[in-house]
Amino acid sequence: QVQLVESGGGSVQAGGSLTLSCIASGQTFDVYSMAWFRQAPGKEREFVSAISWSGADIWYGDSAKGRFTVSRDNAKSTMYLQMKSLKVEDTAVYYCAGDSGGLSYYHIESEYDYWGQGTQVTVSA
Repeated sequence: QVQLVESGGGSVQAGGSLTLSCIASGQTFDVYSMAWFRQAPGKEREFVSAISWSGADIWYGDSAKGRFTVSRDNAKSTMYLQMKSLKVEDTAVYYCAGDSGGLSYYHIESEYDYWGQGTQVTVSA
């Protein structure tokens, strides 16, 4: 019903910046809250940020707070993650997620209905 595709990943040196995009297609009207998660090799998937449909409600994980900014442009069916002051520990595959309604816990992976394939972010020292 809904497809999510991430882009913008790549390699960057520590202290640099990178902006990720997630574009939704299909029945985009069925996408309410959206979120970013990330997963480093051998580690559990970690909540990064989430944003409500209107953008009025925004949440950040502790590791993202103060450095990352989430936004969305519903006219373009796109969510963004602006990442600044990147650290080596930010290296991970970043996943875009979408909720079709009924979201109770924005930071829980299983709450989301749609997922992208992920985009690799590599931060080198």
